[in-house]
Amino acid sequence: MASTVTSKKSKNSTASARPGYGRLLRTRGAWTFLLPGFAARQPFAMLTISIVLLVQHTTGSYGAAGAAAAVTGVSMALFAPYSGRLADRYGQRAVLIPGVLLHAVSGLTLTALALLDAPLWAVFAAAVPTGASVPQVGPMVRARWGVKLKDSPLMTTAAAFESVTDELTFVVGPLLATALCTAIDPAAGLVTEASLTLIGGLLFAAQKSTQPSVEGRGHARVEHTSALRVPGVRVLIVTFLGIGAVFGGMQVSLAAYTESIGEPGLNGVLYGVFAAGNMISGLVCGAIAWRAAPQRRLVIGYSALALTASGLWAADSVPVLAGLGLLVGMCIAPALITGYTLVDGLVPASARTEAFTWLTGAVALGQAAAVSIAGQLEDRLWGGAGFLVPMGGTVLALATLLALRSRLAGHAQGRTVARGVGHRVPVAVD
Repeated sequence: MASTVTSKKSKNSTASARPGYGRLLRTRGAWTFLLPGFAARQPFAMLTISIVLLVQHTTGSYGAAGAAAAVTGVSMALFAPYSGRLADRYGQRAVLIPGVLLHAVSGLTLTALALLDAPLWAVFAAAVPTGASVPQVGPMVRARWGVKLKDSPLMTTAAAFESVTDELTFVVGPLLATALCTAIDPAAGLVTEASLTLIGGLLFAAQKSTQPSVEGRGHARVEHTSALRVPGVRVLIVTFLGIGAVFGGMQVSLAAYTESIGEPGLNGVLYGVFAAGNMISGLVCGAIAWRAAPQRRLVIGYSALALTASGLWAADSVPVLAGLGLLVGMCIAPALITGYTLVDGLVPASARTEAFTWLTGAVALGQAAAVSIAGQLEDRLWGGAGFLVPMGGTVLALATLLALRSRLAGHAQGRTVARGVGHRVPVAVD
């Protein structure tokens, strides 16, 4: 998500020659996969909050709602890396078509079971394939940019654009799901999520001309070393689990808080403020050529995240909660960006896609655990107790980061250049 070039020699020339977003979006054929790709990547942002709001409505329990969302998140986190590997081996279309069909059927089945007051175990059973089949569209879009641009200088701009798009998804998805569930019907969020996945995924898969070739990848894949064997990647996984705890804890706790004050419609507004802070700071961080080492930036940024998240539980009014939520959101993007940047210095090129998938899965897993724990706290303790989860998750992750930060030292010398899946680089914006 971020890129830093510390080489003084190329600093000024790179900045002046670097193309902007406008030129990127004029790339011939780009919109044929960008638009369906944007629709198909909504599940990651819509799915958890849609399940929480639906199951809480049908059961009256945030604990049950959080547990159902947690099952989905765990399933997503466990199966996402395998989905990426299958796409590399057999092609995106071969994985996407059955995947989006399964996701739509599973999501609608989960919706029907919840509305019919089925036993909770049945809802959990439907949640497993729903999470496992969430399409990994973000990495697939980035791979298609690689096909279209190859060695063009626009590749770095494309990486930045995709990072901003991911963050925009986290703004639009929860807002859309919350509005649908509160203003139309509690089931509307999941129905829309399944529909967007199906339509967007099939349209995306239909774009054969931009699909990366799979020829010759089988043998190289056997020789790859697993990214999980790199100690620094395991440290980053823990830090990303803490970030997932913020996402999950905020989703459940904001819903419970706004309902407790009789203003459920404010849930989407408060979460939108939180997500907007994330996107805004991401845009700013992506436009800065950082001088500080990424390890140092991660420690500083994550400390700020833990500090701001620790104050959420004490918020006693909507304005205070909105302000704190904005600050928390603004602290998330720098931590994510720097974490992704570190991967380039830690992991060989042949294993970076796997590394990014594991980090994405760690966010999903942390989110899944957080919604479950926060739901239980909301049911058993006081209103707003779920906000203890973002605090606990980030503090524990920060302690791990501080203790093991030496393992984040990469093999790069003299400069750090981030590229590939999930990175943002400093770009000139048209």
